Amino acid sequence: MKRRAFLGATAIGALGAAAPSASPPLRLGMAGLVHGHASGFLSRYRDSNEVELVGVSEPDREVAARYVQRLKLDPDKVHPSLEAMLDRAKPEGVVVFTNTFDHPAAVEACARRKIPVMMEKPLAVSVDHARAIERSAAEHGVPVLVNYETTWHSSNHAAYALAKTAGALGEIRKVVVHDGHRGPKEIGVQPEFLAWLTDPEKNGAGALFDFGCYGANLMTWLMDDARPTSVSAVTQRFKPDVYPRVDDEATVILEYPAAVAVLQASWNWPFDRKDMEVYGRTGQVLTVGREEVRVRLAGKPEETRKAPALAAPEDDFLRYFAAVVRGEIKPTGLSALRNNLIVVEILDAARRSAAEGRTIRLS
Repeated sequence: MKRRAFLGATAIGALGAAAPSASPPLRLGMAGLVHGHASGFLSRYRDSNEVELVGVSEPDREVAARYVQRLKLDPDKVHPSLEAMLDRAKPEGVVVFTNTFDHPAAVEACARRKIPVMMEKPLAVSVDHARAIERSAAEHGVPVLVNYETTWHSSNHAAYALAKTAGALGEIRKVVVHDGHRGPKEIGVQPEFLAWLTDPEKNGAGALFDFGCYGANLMTWLMDDARPTSVSAVTQRFKPDVYPRVDDEATVILEYPAAVAVLQASWNWPFDRKDMEVYGRTGQVLTVGREEVRVRLAGKPEETRKAPALAAPEDDFLRYFAAVVRGEIKPTGLSALRNNLIVVEILDAARRSAAEGRTIRLS
């Protein structure tokens, strides 16, 4: 297999890694600590000169005390309720690390105070919850964003540039997305995270919502925010003794007028994976990790290419959020509310399809 740098005539090919602007630190609030990503977020950003963590809210006293002890949070900045934190700390923006069921309440509390929000994926556990979030955002004129790890993979942007900007693959015909790992219990997530991930009310489902959202997000992006015409899904429980209340395996098929997507979400992969395959009429691109793609075009051998580094602020979720909070950019694409309302519609339809054993047509 031939390997070379990614040097194509694509929009993303001209981008390079840019240094962040010399703006004052963003006054940031943090809603919730029960999402497992909270620990990684704090470890990465707490001492960043781009952020000032002015307040944290967490109603579970045991969880809050553990974070104060292990990650050296200032106990005076940790509040038992989101409302108390917002009113006392007065953040410019809030990142949400609650369970997914609590997203509408968190958005509503922030929106009433004109505070932009960025939450961990997915947006909501149901279409009703997603619409409640949409109403709060619209009523108060507040940006609401959703954070996916894969949004910041340069490999996904390189694949998009080949398929969409350059049109190098011809018309997109099929997209296959794989996301998951061995399972949340198997990889040792925090007990408070495991508790709600395996609760069908607080998570929406199991692997279907936890990992199916990634593929729905990427496919909606590739389809220019078009909704699929139908959704079909099969969910399974390969480990009912471990996950008795939710699925641990999900396969979702999205039908479009001229394309199809297969989303494979699993708590049963032998290894962690987040990758995407995009097949056009005349070419294909497969992402490899965060920074490489395998490309095969008509009449040419397959190549492995290095994806160009993303330019700030598109290279980091908190940098991107800060730019939105400050009015420097408007949220678009993978992080935007429009995309993620469709993601929830897809997940909701997939859950119904699996439960009812039929294809769900979207009007």
